[in-house]
Amino acid sequence: MSSQPVTVQTTIDSPASAALLARASEVIPGGVNSPVRAFRAVGGTPRFMASGSGPWLTDADGKRYVDLICSWGPMILGHAHPDVLAAVTEAAARGFSFGTPSENEVRLAEEIVRRVEPVEQVRLVNSGTEATMSAIRLARGFTGRDVVVKFAGCYHGHVDALLASAGSGVATFALPDSAGVPRSSAGETIVLPYNDVPALEAAFAERGHEIAAVITEAAAGNMGVVPPGPGFTEALLRVTKAHGALLVSDEVMTGFRCSASGFYGLEGPYAAGAPDLFTFGKVMGGGFPTAAFGGRADVMALLAPQGPVYQAGTLSGNPVASAAGLATLQGCTPAVYERLDVVSHAIADAVATELSAVSVPHTIQWAGSMFSVFFRDGAVANYDDAKDQDTGAFRRFFHAMLSQGVHLPPSAFESWFVSASHDDEAVDHVLAALPAAARAAATPD
Repeated sequence: MSSQPVTVQTTIDSPASAALLARASEVIPGGVNSPVRAFRAVGGTPRFMASGSGPWLTDADGKRYVDLICSWGPMILGHAHPDVLAAVTEAAARGFSFGTPSENEVRLAEEIVRRVEPVEQVRLVNSGTEATMSAIRLARGFTGRDVVVKFAGCYHGHVDALLASAGSGVATFALPDSAGVPRSSAGETIVLPYNDVPALEAAFAERGHEIAAVITEAAAGNMGVVPPGPGFTEALLRVTKAHGALLVSDEVMTGFRCSASGFYGLEGPYAAGAPDLFTFGKVMGGGFPTAAFGGRADVMALLAPQGPVYQAGTLSGNPVASAAGLATLQGCTPAVYERLDVVSHAIADAVATELSAVSVPHTIQWAGSMFSVFFRDGAVANYDDAKDQDTGAFRRFFHAMLSQGVHLPPSAFESWFVSASHDDEAVDHVLAALPAAARAAATPD
């Protein structure tokens, strides 16, 4: 997710990045291959990165930045981690892709199943979008129903049926949220407010017999970090099971980052059972394009070639990507998760201290070591709350940090990520930049 484009111009002090953006804009729409990279939410010139090492990025102009994006989560061990690099190098030396099964994909699947207790089988795919798309297709095939419930502010990839915004009431069918999405696709989606149990119950009371599945981020990270409120996940399980629908827990972002078994490892097991399907990505690929969906064996049995629900991919289970993912997961030791907690809290606590010192309203929210800084007072429970913040203050804060060599996510509606490689030097660099950034946030344009 990202805020609306701003017209504020910032000084271009990275000529190589500016030149690359101009070149890219001639051959790539908007000059980027994923919209948030374009800096439209904050203004200015996106930095084209040339290399990464540990917690540091180096751009095309040779400037170094402490990385608080971490490729939107996958670089949990840091950039170019030696063990992951060795695994990739060894796998690549044996061949890049075979178009046949290989042992690496089996080993990665076994590791995922071992870590997340309710997941009995998985199917590897190439992206989080593909994982959620396939999980929804499977849920529809299993239930024989068409309608899907999602929550406003939760992003599940650019799947037609999930790029939808709410209609006029809590249980109305949705309208397309993107050009090119047929009304018929979005019309099979009901969009509800996140953390709103009465709205969920009302939707199922009216249309429960039509609903194939509810899909939710295990903890929302795409409107900023908004964890499920007390009892919300239990309510999702209770209501879906009562109506014969499936619950799809999207852990593309939180999976294996919040804990060794994702957000499920922090919040589960649940008294009402477990989600029927999970989706994974990011960390499980170690920076390579791989993802997965999985769950109960009886549901997964409907997938081709065993069952009638078709799903396929030429590069699914790619041996090199699987090697990177397996090495990353194996490197996520208890000490790694402990370091993530230490670093993230050191940075977040310092942000709060500096913003408080200059009276900038803010709220920090968490899902494991993932956190977001909302530039507003009060807790954020849903997308409407997330939108009710001072994005101008964030924009000023962002550019002040960037100018001092700290790269934050370029949107007020994103999670901040750290890695186990963020050592004291990197953390101290971030802390030193915060006072000036807080003063910038406090100074209106």
